[in-house]
Amino acid sequence: MGLRNVEDLIAAGLVTPDERVALERVASKYAIGLTPTVESLIDRSDPADPIALQYLPTAAELIETPDERADPIGDHVHSPVEGIVHRYPDRVLLKVVHVCPVYCRFCFRREMVGPQGDGNLPPAELETALAYIRSHTEIWEVILTGGDPLILSPRRLREIMTALATIPHVKIVRIHSRVPAVDPARINGELIDALKASGKTTYVALHANHPREMSKTVRDACTRLVDAGIAMVSQSVLLKGINDDPDVLAELMRAFVEARVKPYYLHHPDMAPGTGHFRLSIAEGQAIMQALRSKVSGLCIPTYILDLPGGHGKVSIGDGMLSEIEPGRYAVTDRNGDIHHYP
Repeated sequence: MGLRNVEDLIAAGLVTPDERVALERVASKYAIGLTPTVESLIDRSDPADPIALQYLPTAAELIETPDERADPIGDHVHSPVEGIVHRYPDRVLLKVVHVCPVYCRFCFRREMVGPQGDGNLPPAELETALAYIRSHTEIWEVILTGGDPLILSPRRLREIMTALATIPHVKIVRIHSRVPAVDPARINGELIDALKASGKTTYVALHANHPREMSKTVRDACTRLVDAGIAMVSQSVLLKGINDDPDVLAELMRAFVEARVKPYYLHHPDMAPGTGHFRLSIAEGQAIMQALRSKVSGLCIPTYILDLPGGHGKVSIGDGMLSEIEPGRYAVTDRNGDIHHYP
């Protein structure tokens, strides 16, 4: 089951009893979850361990800034029916579940996921969501997200994939997940078979942020997916104190490529509540990306992305799509040519 609350963390020696009161306040707002795989990676002798920083709650999460928001990338603004986010013309998010095997402390959906979050999509609402996809023939790609879709049983996953297989205009099904990195044993033959849909190409987008997460067992899970014909891409978040170092990122991106996972997105941290301690400046991020480019093959270069607050979509922030108009404040051009101020 892993560690799911403050008392579990104290019993495991990962936090101290002196932290109990503050951490219970954090836990009342944001879910806690570590799998045995994640717990085994934590270096208890290092107070700045990059694995621990991703998963262990801290009192810093109680500090919120005026720019932060509960729905930082505007999911709800673009949700025509429950479970669907239709932000871009040719693709939709299908949010079938709102729980995860682990809970990242920087999660941009931290107000929506977990036991206190939006809940799972009931059968009737899932059918309404699928009907929406059927009726919108411009939808070429369906992205299963949440929560983490790969915590669903193979039976549930197979039902969803079978339903998507009957929609002729959907060609790509992409599944965003932490599971291969945090519970690699779950990636077995039954689950892999459930991810295949007749006439569709399936991608799994693996979320990992530090090279230590790409252990042999994780790479073996990736091998099982790729050998079964499921393509893989990566997504990571650029996080202060965790991977804000070009050498660390180079090691991570090489690990992805070696595992046949194509580096895809490196996200600038979103304006989620209580996550300011993870955010570095865009200028710092751009300098790190410039240094990364000098170290690794082009195969290892992700796209550095900012997801604009308010639901205006993703923009690459390494290619002239933004300019600094005053210290720490930027004018950002979105995909439609419209200019937004950030923060």
